[in-house]
Amino acid sequence: MATAVAVPGQHRTVLLHEAVDALVQSRAGTYVDGTYGRGGHSRLILSKLAPEGRLIAIDRDPEAIANAREGEGRIDDPRFSIHHTRYAEFDAVLDDLGLAQVDGLLLDVGVSSPQIDDPDRGFSFRFDGPLDMRMDPTRGQSAAEFIATAPQGRLIEVIRDYGEERFAPALARALVARREEGRSPTRTSELAALCASVVKTRERGQDPATRTFQALRIAVNGELDELERALAQSLRRLRPGGRLVVISFHSLEDRIVKTFIARHAQEVYDRRMPHAPSQPLALRAIARIKPGDEEVQGNPRARSAILRVAERTDAPLPPEAGR
Repeated sequence: MATAVAVPGQHRTVLLHEAVDALVQSRAGTYVDGTYGRGGHSRLILSKLAPEGRLIAIDRDPEAIANAREGEGRIDDPRFSIHHTRYAEFDAVLDDLGLAQVDGLLLDVGVSSPQIDDPDRGFSFRFDGPLDMRMDPTRGQSAAEFIATAPQGRLIEVIRDYGEERFAPALARALVARREEGRSPTRTSELAALCASVVKTRERGQDPATRTFQALRIAVNGELDELERALAQSLRRLRPGGRLVVISFHSLEDRIVKTFIARHAQEVYDRRMPHAPSQPLALRAIARIKPGDEEVQGNPRARSAILRVAERTDAPLPPEAGR
């Protein structure tokens, strides 16, 4: 049986021990790592599992899949399997494997350091590269293609709602004007320069392109919808006592996770029958954890991370839940 080892390279897994300690409650359990990345969480999970334990990893990025299957990052362990799909499809993966329920689901949502640091992926305004931003570059519409085809109103919605950018209308108008001139941005440097020309004020230390790049990445990859779908599936896929562990990196993601847990962890009373017992709760909120000062100092990308943990109770679900 393979022993977990450190991940080669410079990638640092955020809230590594906190997430895995919260997730693994049974050494013989079956767990899902829905966002494999470079395998930091997966390796530590495997180190805690007994021989009869099992880990199912998922990632939509072909490079992450290749990293897990070959070369220095390979995990050669009979308890481990990895699947190339979106984590919102973990429901279908479990069906294919003949599994009804698991003991835990871990989601480390958002973009990973290897994706950000590769100019060819187009996630970062710090490097010049093709304006792609797809987590799976073999499927779907790139950021450049989205900008070149989306109506102005849609551009405003995306930049405003996903980037929380107050200059969204001006940015959308500038993008459409460039498009009409036949100069729609196709490189990260072009989009970053346009943002710098439109966004005149910004929080101290933040690049004018930060919010727009975040917004386009979320839109191109359907990230918020994917998170909502996976959370809904977790209700019926976690067995009683199973843990839901989610690490998010910005307020839009965390708000979805916080709302989901609160909705299924609060007692519900029938106001028409005030003396009737409350409905049983599907989840129990366990923890909210942020990185400590030492981790943030060693890895600045951890500073915005929030880890939320919930546990599935033995309460039955209403028929519509988890669909």
